[in-house]
Amino acid sequence: MPVNPYVTPILLLVASNAFMTYAWYGHLKGDPRPLWIAVMTSWGVAFFEYWLAVPANRIGHQVYSAAELKTMQEIITLAVFAGFSVFYLGERLTVNHLIGFAFIGLGAFFIFKGPLH
Repeated sequence: MPVNPYVTPILLLVASNAFMTYAWYGHLKGDPRPLWIAVMTSWGVAFFEYWLAVPANRIGHQVYSAAELKTMQEIITLAVFAGFSVFYLGERLTVNHLIGFAFIGLGAFFIFKGPLH
């Protein structure tokens, strides 16, 4: 099955961000382990994130610029983080969060729009 350079990077970035979000924030849910264990565990989880993010960027760079790939990654990160913080950490998203995310989305729009004339 051929790899679609338009879609595959997005799917890989979603998966990689799930790993990275858990690595960075999963220990915040009342983890009683010592900090050094949390760091080593997070580092181990992040290892798998790299196995997804690096191919996502390599495949995606066939059709997207580096700036577009980074922008995609940031938008995906926000979406994954928002879901994680609500469903795993039990935190609320406020209107301020949504407004801030919307401004970041607006920035992404201009990255993908191309040069203004």
